[in-house]
Amino acid sequence: MKDRMGRELTTAETIHKATKRGVNILADLWLFCLYEIGINVPFHSIRKFFYRASGMKIGKGSTVHMWAGFFNPGGITIGEDTVIGDHAFLDGRAPLKIGNHVDIASHVLIYNSEHDINSEGFDPIEDSVEIGDYVFIGPRAIILPGVKIGKGAVVAAGAVVTSDVKEFEIVGGVPAKVIGERKNKNPHYKLGRVRLFQ
Repeated sequence: MKDRMGRELTTAETIHKATKRGVNILADLWLFCLYEIGINVPFHSIRKFFYRASGMKIGKGSTVHMWAGFFNPGGITIGEDTVIGDHAFLDGRAPLKIGNHVDIASHVLIYNSEHDINSEGFDPIEDSVEIGDYVFIGPRAIILPGVKIGKGAVVAAGAVVTSDVKEFEIVGGVPAKVIGERKNKNPHYKLGRVRLFQ
């Protein structure tokens, strides 16, 4: 048997590869089940039960809206009173830590794995993503691997964040650049009750 690069594999390598592929198929099947739960179950508490059963850590009062997608939910930690919008994608292949009172809008994509376009095998590179407390991320923003977003920062709609964002900075554009600064440096609000059946 050969690997994807055409290298001949030993018997031990073949067994290891086949076992790993079987585990990946089961993981993909479970992600499919989670996605089906996410699009067909309109009750936050039931969805949270299954997300937590998958290893995701979700703090008190936090909600993940319908149609969310994931890679490796066990690598995802969400703080308290945080809202994840509909159709968001959260990548847990490397640690993804989302703080308290964070508002992540609809269709936000957060990745912590990407391909090394210069490697011979187009190999994956993983790096953690960390989002501080009281951050707001606007609709359709994309957060890329290795990014840290500081407390109270704002990411404008459609921004592609490729580097760290300091506390209370407002960033926008592709790639995201500083476009302002948040005036409230002492946020203490709660996001409140989420809409039912979403």
